[in-house]
Amino acid sequence: MKRPRSKADKQARLRQILGILDELYPNVTCALSHSNAWELLVATILSAQCTDERVNKVTPGLFAKYPTIQDFAAVRPEVLAVDIYSTGFFNNKAKSIVGAAQTILRDFGGEIPRDLESLLTVPGAARKTANVVLGSGFGIASGVVVDTHVGRIALRLDLTREEHPVKVERDLIAALPRERWILFSHQLIHFGRQICAARRPKCGECAMASICYAEDKLA
Repeated sequence: MKRPRSKADKQARLRQILGILDELYPNVTCALSHSNAWELLVATILSAQCTDERVNKVTPGLFAKYPTIQDFAAVRPEVLAVDIYSTGFFNNKAKSIVGAAQTILRDFGGEIPRDLESLLTVPGAARKTANVVLGSGFGIASGVVVDTHVGRIALRLDLTREEHPVKVERDLIAALPRERWILFSHQLIHFGRQICAARRPKCGECAMASICYAEDKLA
């Protein structure tokens, strides 16, 4: 396929992309198991450099042991680190989680803040994490979650020419309708896991093959 040149052609192609994603993944949600926004924040912090599958194996026991934010705020990081050891980078994650709990209790009355600026003051809640919590925890479209799958596929589909997550997010925010920001990330994450893999993308069975002109597209 030739690269679209006009704004109208680019918008038409984007509509095709969104339509295909809607057919493949119409009702996808966050893959991290959680029952409230605090649990989602903890799970998202744990998911850094770790699979969602591993995190989902750790969190049930973790939340049973520490059922409230107060419990997490009271535990010593070195103790919590043992509980989350299998997720990797456990010392830093434990410090972030304990710090997050203490900050939320001290500065926000024990409630997860529902705006990006406030949430970014919470330890462990960088922009990606904050977007996950606001989007999947509260349904607030504060931005577009850019993980490795979203970044890779956005680049392959020519929705961005950037590689830094913040710059990728900026391009996606400009391209997508706001009401698509939350769902789009979930859809691309599933698409990346199932079809558009990093090393061996399944281009031969990809529904987007006819509108994809990525340089690393397989014949």
